[in-house]
Amino acid sequence: MEHVIEPLHALDWNDIDAVEHATRKALTQLADDPDLVRAALLGLPDRPELLALCEHYDILDKIVLYQDSAGIRVRLHVFLPGHFDRPHNHRWSYASLILRGEYRHYLFGNVDVDTEPEPGSLAALQVRQEQAGYAYALHHAMVHAVVAEPYTVSLVIRGPAVKDRFLVMDRKTGESWWQFGAATEPAGEAARKRMTRGRLAELTGMLREWDLF
Repeated sequence: MEHVIEPLHALDWNDIDAVEHATRKALTQLADDPDLVRAALLGLPDRPELLALCEHYDILDKIVLYQDSAGIRVRLHVFLPGHFDRPHNHRWSYASLILRGEYRHYLFGNVDVDTEPEPGSLAALQVRQEQAGYAYALHHAMVHAVVAEPYTVSLVIRGPAVKDRFLVMDRKTGESWWQFGAATEPAGEAARKRMTRGRLAELTGMLREWDLF
């Protein structure tokens, strides 16, 4: 997988046009080579440093297939029944290719989150239906949210982290809060969301059943 990702090291991850162009090529290469992705997936039990980065939530699974010293990661996201996001930005820019299913994508714009805006005042400026075969790139400053169909699967390339926190906003309750990267989160919280080997095996079987990898 390194040969696919290596050209991305020269990217300016703030130049989202360049990011979209380069990552689309990389995502297409990975999607067109299921054997490569399958090998990375099946090799995860023997890669404890990657397995420790895989996360399971009630409504989303994140499988980390690759990470390099530049901070670039390749992930598979499996959206579970009931998945929805609260509006949030990210600590990194990223690109995504939908492999299965679809989701409703709400884009709120480059909100000045450092001022902690009133969540109830957020209004979507663009709404997209991201379907299988669609790819896009998103700048880390963009506030967005996703409502996914059950068992939607996406292939994600995330760039290096450029900040240590991101803001999450709940438009219904009016609450907002900062979330931090793994380097600063409490050990108990990290342990709660860490994916078990059993869950990884279950997901691997699902991906095989769906004839993805």
